[in-house]
Amino acid sequence: MLRIALAPIRVIPGHPDRNTETMLRCIADAREQTANLVIFPEMAIPGYLLGDAWEQTSFLEECEACGKEIIAASNGLTVMFGNVAVDWTKTNNDGRVRKYNAFFTAQDGRLIAPETTPYPFVVKTLLPNYREFDDTRHFFSLQKLARELGVTTKDLISPVRFSMHDREYAVGCLLCEDGWSDDYGLSPVKILCEKGHPDFFVNISSSPYTLGKDDKRRRIFSRLAAESGAPLLYVNNVGIQNNGKTVYTFDGSNAAYDAHGVLRLSGEPYEEATQIFDLETLSERNPVAIPHEPEAAQIFRALSYGVRLFLETIGMKRVVVGASGGIDSAVAAALYALVLPPENLMLVNMPSVYNSETTKTLARRLAENLGCRYATIPIQQSVEHTIHQIETATIENFYDGTTDSLAVTSFMAENIQARDRSARVLAGLAAAFGGGFTCNANKAETAVGYSTLYGDQSGFFSALADLWKYQVYDLARYLNESVYKREVIPQETIDIVPSAELSDQQNVDKGQGDPLRYPYHDYLFRSFVERWQKTTPQDVLEWYAAGTLEKEIGCEPDLVAKIFPTPKDFIDDLERWWNQFSGLAVAKRIQAPPILAISRRAFGFDHRESQNGPYYTKKYKVLKAKLLGSPDKC
Repeated sequence: MLRIALAPIRVIPGHPDRNTETMLRCIADAREQTANLVIFPEMAIPGYLLGDAWEQTSFLEECEACGKEIIAASNGLTVMFGNVAVDWTKTNNDGRVRKYNAFFTAQDGRLIAPETTPYPFVVKTLLPNYREFDDTRHFFSLQKLARELGVTTKDLISPVRFSMHDREYAVGCLLCEDGWSDDYGLSPVKILCEKGHPDFFVNISSSPYTLGKDDKRRRIFSRLAAESGAPLLYVNNVGIQNNGKTVYTFDGSNAAYDAHGVLRLSGEPYEEATQIFDLETLSERNPVAIPHEPEAAQIFRALSYGVRLFLETIGMKRVVVGASGGIDSAVAAALYALVLPPENLMLVNMPSVYNSETTKTLARRLAENLGCRYATIPIQQSVEHTIHQIETATIENFYDGTTDSLAVTSFMAENIQARDRSARVLAGLAAAFGGGFTCNANKAETAVGYSTLYGDQSGFFSALADLWKYQVYDLARYLNESVYKREVIPQETIDIVPSAELSDQQNVDKGQGDPLRYPYHDYLFRSFVERWQKTTPQDVLEWYAAGTLEKEIGCEPDLVAKIFPTPKDFIDDLERWWNQFSGLAVAKRIQAPPILAISRRAFGFDHRESQNGPYYTKKYKVLKAKLLGSPDKC
């Protein structure tokens, strides 16, 4: 029997020495448990999201040396693992040394080469270059190699064969995307089946988590196993990795499917636990029952895991949260309270004359419920001082010898309050406390820049900025009901109108709050960002004219007519927020803190954008004129 160990290790990106130590421990443990084959994830040695560290020669040499340690440790068993492979005699298209995303198979201290590949490893065929992936920037694909050699890609795809207990196994070795080939012109799985039926497939991955992704994995891998008539084994790493602006969790979620596509083994998300089983009796195991889990539970697991590991990665031991009494800061504080000791978490309320007793009381009660540190630091005096300084400053105009002064409008005063809280109080308090302060923005606010640059969009990390407002509310209820199992986030915080409380027009006790109608704008903005074919105002106006807008963006039926009595009201709102989304909000996002990703498209590196300003197509202008009853002009 072939006894297999699936090892979803936590990969520390950019630290091949630590990853190699982990792999060697797993190999030793697997050997003690009489495993014959140990399987590690894609890029298990270097990590995957490394930016331009791939251009460091010394780093590549280190990865090669670590790979040799794993190969040497394969005495008496077979080890499959991912690593960067370097051909020092060739270059990529950028003139740098040739690199491959490679799948290595080692047995008894030597590598086993695929049948038809010119290297002793499998080269990744399909290199993703979308979302957070940038593989073609650094790696040479099997497709490019085939063109260089004057053969077809099909010629170079072949199984890896190894013997165990006097039996030969043919294995279809797939690197992550090679098993997700529906949108590509070729399928490595089909080619492997055409060239000789593999005994089983192995997909090693470095696959970031997003909501719903595990369901998609199960559908794809179940279908591939059933269509090929061979078991399929999936190994993914756990941990977090980032590409600067966007931080991703990796959920592991090992899986083994039998030859009929039935899921027979499944690993728990975010767990490093090695799973060992016998290939020949895989189909005799009970099918894995997939429990229904609410979205909020999945979001909580990803966020709590990601926050904990991000703090560990950057060495942040103490955190300050600006607690306004509102929902976003309350949810952020409740998350950090789960991963930090209470003495290392400080909440601070920073009231001005516009903050109600309601929200000040709620902020204090939140801190009491969490049992952490709490402070109140009023800002009214310092805000007034800043305004006075600006308005009484004499501006000398050296171009004409005159002088004048500046006036601070009410809108400017709102921004001064937000900046005073962050740039002065939170930054100073965090420094004195020996930690950092959080950014509590949600995704709707981030989408349209409903925040103040150098104010409430500041912080070392933004844990909620990939959550729409409705998801923040869902998470708040889940934290109370299922995590803390008591009312940690006050119900009044969940019930009150969301408000920045920066002016008399934002009085929560009078029901006055943000200009965003979240039950509608959450879904409108989501269509701008997360639809695979991204929505533009032209699309929105066409759907509005056809009466299908709510269905297209997924919000409550008949909601648009309730909010916007006339086409003019609707168009004015659409253009207000589109101008923000594609205008100043872009500059704000570029300068925003790193975001923890959980959606199918997160801001940051995942949502790449340029500061080009808003644009409206000719079709949009014609349709707008028609809806407003004015002459068709563009």
